[in-house]
Amino acid sequence: MRAVFLNFAVALGLGLLVGFQRERATGGLGGVRTFPLIALVGALCGHLGRELAVAAMVPTGLAALTLLVVGSAVANARREDAAVAVTTEVAALAVFLVGALASTGRLPLAVVVGGVAAALLHFKRPMHGFAERVRDEEVRALMRMVVIGLVILPVLPDETYGPYDVLNPFRIWLMVVLIVGISVASYVLYRLVSARTGTLLGGVLGGLISSTATTASYARQARGKARFARVAAAVLMLASTAVFARVFAEIAAVAPALLAGVGAPLAVLGAINVALCAIGLARVGGAPDALPEQDDPTRLRAALALGALYGVVLFAVAAAKEHFGDAGLYVVASISGLTDVDAITLSVAQLESAGRVDAGTAWRAILLAVQANLVFKGGLAFALGGLPLLRAVAPLFSASLAAGGAILAFWP
Repeated sequence: MRAVFLNFAVALGLGLLVGFQRERATGGLGGVRTFPLIALVGALCGHLGRELAVAAMVPTGLAALTLLVVGSAVANARREDAAVAVTTEVAALAVFLVGALASTGRLPLAVVVGGVAAALLHFKRPMHGFAERVRDEEVRALMRMVVIGLVILPVLPDETYGPYDVLNPFRIWLMVVLIVGISVASYVLYRLVSARTGTLLGGVLGGLISSTATTASYARQARGKARFARVAAAVLMLASTAVFARVFAEIAAVAPALLAGVGAPLAVLGAINVALCAIGLARVGGAPDALPEQDDPTRLRAALALGALYGVVLFAVAAAKEHFGDAGLYVVASISGLTDVDAITLSVAQLESAGRVDAGTAWRAILLAVQANLVFKGGLAFALGGLPLLRAVAPLFSASLAAGGAILAFWP
């Protein structure tokens, strides 16, 4: 009997929670008294249905409540806040079902559902504000992400092909989904907040999208603007440091056990880079007129190119390891890392999880790729931004390269 009382108490509490929120938000269908009653009716229907073995008890109660809320919606249809009234009536149906769910003893699920419903009702303004700020470009990016992750991925075969037994179409595209997912989340956040929170945060988010593309964007903006060179250099260092966050996220997703083996040396270099970012920020003396645009990372052509690159790097790493040992793998890591760190990171992590590469070789290959990528971005900054940008960024990049070289040489 105590369990029954507890079930009803939870239903009553959730009804009070939603009712209190509705009482403050609108004077529509009900408030702090009506919603607890609806929750109790739902709990009673669920309890009596089981006690009397009447399976139709909950559906009948729900149908009766539906008639009530439809009548209320029709009566309120002429009101200016009709949309709010509809939300309240839908909430009433949800509270009834939450009460019925609580009566079954599944209290954690009932609490979660009721809490989410109350939160959705309470955060109306922030959610509507977010929806208004999202532009068509962000919506298209999210829809492309759906196509990449939920349409293409399920139809690919999950079996390996070719020599070295590493080319698996499903797993290759799954890595594409992971990389694009990180990029699109950063892209949407960049478009929403960077213009309001400053260039430097924009640089960090841009680095999470693509540190190479961010380097090119800021380098172009720095050309002919000597006063902006230090700002651009700081942003380039921030973007390059953000690469470590991507690397850790990718390893955690593909081979979480590898983090224990590779985390320390990569974290040390990442911490040194953070210190270099602080030095770069201390030298900043100006800001650009506008943030550079970032390319949409969900374009299908780019995703296909990324998948092809990952497949090629995965095959090359396996072949190099097979025929030339660790030295061959390091050469592949250095070459592939020039323009992209993701492919070698995921390839090495996947091979390590399969027992074909040890943790020490894995972190050295990843670190070599990061170093090679930094060298490439330094050259790109000079080519697109000119000598003033090179002078500003060279001390930061050189210090990072020296630290990385020391870790490669002396880390046990």
